[in-house]
Amino acid sequence: GTFLIFSDYMRNSERLAALMKQRVIYVLTHDSVGLGEDGPTHQPVEQLTAHRAIPGMVTLRPSDANETIEAWKVALNRKNGPTALILTRQKLPVIDRKKNAPARQLKRGGYVLSDSGGKPELIIVSSGSEVHLCQEAAEKLRAEGRRVRVVSMPSTELFDAQPRSYRDKVLPPDVQQRLAVEAGATLSWYKYVGLMGTVVGIDRFGASAPGGLVMQKLGFTVGNVLRQARALLG
Repeated sequence: GTFLIFSDYMRNSERLAALMKQRVIYVLTHDSVGLGEDGPTHQPVEQLTAHRAIPGMVTLRPSDANETIEAWKVALNRKNGPTALILTRQKLPVIDRKKNAPARQLKRGGYVLSDSGGKPELIIVSSGSEVHLCQEAAEKLRAEGRRVRVVSMPSTELFDAQPRSYRDKVLPPDVQQRLAVEAGATLSWYKYVGLMGTVVGIDRFGASAPGGLVMQKLGFTVGNVLRQARALLG
């Protein structure tokens, strides 16, 4: 276990664990620029994408305490390769599972967390601490009469391993208005939003300031998610 940024120093051992199909669990915390004053040297940007690029590695970035429990279950049950649990520093609210999908759906990598019913006009995909921003933005859009789906995507690897029928049910191919939100490099999200979609991410180094301020300045606010969503809705 260590900060996500310091996984760079053990990248070779992570790669070899995947190559040898070793049952290793990495607990990597302080997962974004939200860690704050330690600044760009300690704020991961490209590390999430780098982990997703390792063949045989399963990367899990849960959005709340319940998803974290389910992520531990997935990690403990994997016997043919390493798992990276990517956890935030900042406190996160617990998602109300009476109103939203159960956290056990995490095992499928990505799932419909909340929906408006019927065919969605817009799909918002997110992971980790940013899921809460997306949920709040979606609620505001639904209050305006828009049909918005929020997909929690803690693991792209597990989602990609699902049958095409399931993936198409979560991300209907004919819904091209898609927005991905994650406090990291945007590279790994374009396969899910396509050419018509938008990614709110970070393709620069961070800054030394309180975590909440850094997130705000880099666009991780409900207001910015709403702006990007409304632009996609036309």
